[in-house]
Amino acid sequence: MKAARRHWWLRHGSRLGIYLALLAASAFYLLPVYVLVVTSLKPYAEANLAGMWHLPSAPSLESFLRAFEQLRPHFRNSLYLTIPATLLSSLLGSINGYVLSKWRFRGSEVLFPIMLFGMFIPYQSVLIPLVQVLQKVNAVAEAMRIPAALRGLVPGYGSIAGLAFVHIVYGIPITTLIFRNYYATVPNELVEAAKIDGANIFKVYRWVLFPLSMPAFAVVMIWQFTSIWNEFLFALVLTQNPAIRPVTVALYNLAGSYIVEWNVQMAGALLAAMPTLLVYIFLGRFFMRGLLAGALKG
Repeated sequence: MKAARRHWWLRHGSRLGIYLALLAASAFYLLPVYVLVVTSLKPYAEANLAGMWHLPSAPSLESFLRAFEQLRPHFRNSLYLTIPATLLSSLLGSINGYVLSKWRFRGSEVLFPIMLFGMFIPYQSVLIPLVQVLQKVNAVAEAMRIPAALRGLVPGYGSIAGLAFVHIVYGIPITTLIFRNYYATVPNELVEAAKIDGANIFKVYRWVLFPLSMPAFAVVMIWQFTSIWNEFLFALVLTQNPAIRPVTVALYNLAGSYIVEWNVQMAGALLAAMPTLLVYIFLGRFFMRGLLAGALKG
């Protein structure tokens, strides 16, 4: 009996220790989430540092209702910003990756590293020239006498279109990198066969590469959606009108001038994080499949 028990511990003890260590690490990692949820369910009188670990005496959703009432229009702004910017940056990255991997041209080996350099440019270093460029776009739009109804579509300073344009440009390096690495695993014989059948560069992309690139699109779109939705610095600096600011800036403004209602702020933080959280919950498996697709092909 003792020998059998010793054998069981030798066989399963190390695995059990690993599971316990992972469980402890997960619990420690989720402690801030616990404080976030518990505080958001408390009334204002109970939301303080002394009792932040305590459960609410009477859980209430009032904080969520108040936070949502203030954040509701800014959720719409974030959707107007994030969805077009994600789609366009993903599509441009796909086209760039296709050209750089399957249609090599003179100088492509130099162009690709230069394009990747954009991933390492800090946001803070380009804020002033970026504002100046977008202001000049506004000046050009005024000189062209674009109707007021269409002015919101001009990617200038102080507009959602301008903020989306910035995110599209900043997203091109990472999306190009992901798609180029993915398309490099697609056999060149498929492209050559399409050329023999008379397909040009556009038809090869439309009928051969594009249908095969759904795993890469899943990775890129989840990455871009999360990055753009959570971004704060550009959203704060490039939107001068408070009415068009995204939800991240509006969440920062939930803090009052004299008092901070921690329960409302915590509830607002949970609501602002909910879209990206749902994306990873429901699409996380596609994200992992897309990351591994390039490694498993060939």
